[in-house]
Amino acid sequence: MEVILLTKIDNLGDLGEKVKVRAGHARNFLIPSGKAKFVTAENIAEFEARRAELEKIAAESSSAAEARKAEINEFKLTIAAKSAGEGKLFGSVGTVDIANALNEAGKTVEKKEIRLPSGVFRHVGEYQVDVHLHTDVNATINLEIIGEE
Repeated sequence: MEVILLTKIDNLGDLGEKVKVRAGHARNFLIPSGKAKFVTAENIAEFEARRAELEKIAAESSSAAEARKAEINEFKLTIAAKSAGEGKLFGSVGTVDIANALNEAGKTVEKKEIRLPSGVFRHVGEYQVDVHLHTDVNATINLEIIGEE
């Protein structure tokens, strides 16, 4: 099924591209969330009429993400967690814990923006965590997990 993208989507395409996606992905996610429209003559004409407006919105969201990146990039975050004697945590530190700690520190982030490609942290130590703010904008924070006994 072909759709026209109304926003840039990671691993799919850029604004205005016609891409082939599975029918379920188009019907259940892209179209209801307003990120795409079916490829028809009238939808193409409507998109071309709104192209400047959509590009302006995309540029504004990108610049807002760049401003947020400047605020949180290389931020040093410390989280205390219960641990055993060898530095192994009782439980783990995941995206919810990191998002809550950042929000308490005055840096506004959502849980879904935090990327942990190798999973949650289960040991005391220092880590670098990626924060995905926009399709083209990623920030990195320095996370230190301190053990409490």
